[in-house]
Amino acid sequence: MDPAVAAPHLSEPVIPELYSPNRIFTWNELQSMAFDGILLPLYGKSYASPGTAITHRLRARAAALTVPERIRTKVVAGRLTAAWIYGCANPPEHLSLLVDAKHRISSLRGSTACSLHEVRLGQMDVVSLGGMLVSSPLRTAADIALHVESDRALPALRRLLAKEDLGIRLRLLTLAVEAAPRVPHKRRALATLSHLAAG
Repeated sequence: MDPAVAAPHLSEPVIPELYSPNRIFTWNELQSMAFDGILLPLYGKSYASPGTAITHRLRARAAALTVPERIRTKVVAGRLTAAWIYGCANPPEHLSLLVDAKHRISSLRGSTACSLHEVRLGQMDVVSLGGMLVSSPLRTAADIALHVESDRALPALRRLLAKEDLGIRLRLLTLAVEAAPRVPHKRRALATLSHLAAG
């Protein structure tokens, strides 16, 4: 991923449906409103009003607000974190962030409670949502198949494939995994996808 290409598309949007600590509300005030049922916890220190449609963009913005601003343009939400952003997995305990091999991963360590994974990213592997770079639906599904244990991967993959708006097809996903360079667990990943096909 070339940061010179990605960064201009990464704006800091104002999403009125999302409440997070700012000059209007402190975190303690937001927590009190959540305790009273006025707001619902979304992720980290972010909240939404009851009845608000929780969209990909809203989840991505909530995730972005947990990442320090200085590294936000250098990391990409991936794997089960991206699946959660797409509405296909549970909220992550720790963000799974991808770092393109062009960046020095050591400079990002200790920045936030997250898992950092050094990878190679192409331009088609990344989209911008709510001020956060997120792995594309196909890249997300392929990474989950390759890097997440089968018992956790299968439910997320089923949901990703079931969401027509994400445009993932099992055959295309299988081809993406087959085309991956020699990586550990590739055989297991293909077995997981065969299990999906049989199911």
